[in-house]
Amino acid sequence: MPIPLVNSIASWFLKKRFHQIELFLKYPNEVQQELLFDLLETAKDTEIGKSYDFNSIKSYREFANRVPISSYEEIEPNIERSRLGESNIFWPKPIKWFAKSSGTTNAKSKFIPVSLDALEDCHYAASKDLLCMYLNNNPESQLFTGKSLRLGGSKELYRENGTAFGDLSAILIDNMPFWAEFSSTPSSRVSLMSDWETKMDAIVAETIQENVTSLAGVPSWMLVLLNSVLEKTGKESLLDIWPQLEVYFHGGVSFNPYIEQYRAILPKKDFKFYEIYNASEGFFAIQDQNFSGDLLLMLDYGIFYEFIPMDHYGTPKEKVIPLSEVELNKNYAVIITTNAGLWRYKIGDTIRFVSLSPYRIKVSGRTKHHINVFGEELIIENAEEALKIVCKQTQTEIIDYTAAPVFMKGKEKGAHEWLIEFKTPPQDINEFNRLFDKALQSLNSDYEAKRFNNMTLNQPTIHIARSGLFYDWLKKEGKLGGQHKVPRLSNSRDYVESLLKL
Repeated sequence: MPIPLVNSIASWFLKKRFHQIELFLKYPNEVQQELLFDLLETAKDTEIGKSYDFNSIKSYREFANRVPISSYEEIEPNIERSRLGESNIFWPKPIKWFAKSSGTTNAKSKFIPVSLDALEDCHYAASKDLLCMYLNNNPESQLFTGKSLRLGGSKELYRENGTAFGDLSAILIDNMPFWAEFSSTPSSRVSLMSDWETKMDAIVAETIQENVTSLAGVPSWMLVLLNSVLEKTGKESLLDIWPQLEVYFHGGVSFNPYIEQYRAILPKKDFKFYEIYNASEGFFAIQDQNFSGDLLLMLDYGIFYEFIPMDHYGTPKEKVIPLSEVELNKNYAVIITTNAGLWRYKIGDTIRFVSLSPYRIKVSGRTKHHINVFGEELIIENAEEALKIVCKQTQTEIIDYTAAPVFMKGKEKGAHEWLIEFKTPPQDINEFNRLFDKALQSLNSDYEAKRFNNMTLNQPTIHIARSGLFYDWLKKEGKLGGQHKVPRLSNSRDYVESLLKL
């Protein structure tokens, strides 16, 4: 099919979809309210629906008062029943798929229900919207002249009791419409290989023969793949292999530590990086503008949003608010109610709003991935930004990192201990540490107060990790590839101790 025709068809879909997007941009709270009542109506005859009498709920306040906030541990018994083939527990339609989460919040695996509604109206709808927004912003795009190199999870789909579980990406690839399969590389056979290292070799062999125009995947693992492609071909730039490559759609981890490495292998001034925010539980937000890190919260994917201000999270003062009550630049934990039967579920992520009209967000971290042993409230966003500043100042590049507290002993003050694997290490680690500490203080006033005159916290300790340490640790934990990632910040020393032993 000629490219102008493909772009014309895409534009037609785009215009049709933009009318719906404009509706939630103009009436966000009304769209969310209507969606909530649709979910309640759909699930009123399920076990959950009957136990909370969804049928009689007439307002958001009634819903919030009656249905409790839940964590995975609290709903796990119902999920296990559903995995064994029972239906109509929390969603009226049969749940055939469960996304096996990488367990970044808890060490054990979580199995997140994925309904047909969630596949069609959330995950696949978001993929189409992402393309629509990109094409709308870049009408001269040649995206459809080639293929999208997608890097999914390394798990196969394991079938049991008529239900299946695996990485979300494996579920999406397994159920992908034919047109998406046709426009993607590698083949589904290679994408769904279970051994990560064998799969990487197969992807390199298959994709260097293709005309790749876009990339899609988690930045840390995609970088491993792209460096393997360069090594195999002997090239320094990806544009020497795929001259029409124009955009990278990324999500899953912060892009900050990786952006300079990507720019080095994609030396094209107008190359586009588009961020998405999705998870096993749903697809939440999309970058809708070129060269912007802000993500448009998508309000019509069958997900109803609520938020807990992080300054009172986990305290007696904790309160839950709807979208209509959020404020700019405050940190919130995200609560979702979805078309896969998750009711007021804590996903473990934190975000902040950078715009209220329309609702645009930045992902700031994880509710459990922060360090707050000494009242310093250090979140991932602070760490990423400070590392970005210092890497620029010292001409260094980072591959991975993790940090944990050093607890007070007797009269000894506390501190933070960092384990950083560098691609380009600093010439002077002490100077790097000094600048890093200074950057963290400039970004976080609580941390600055605890560091003042070493009142509570001493200067951080930084260890330079040996090459391949984090890769070896993930391999040892059986977490190579896909959506698996290194825990960045933790209030406990478990991760750091286990890494130091390696």
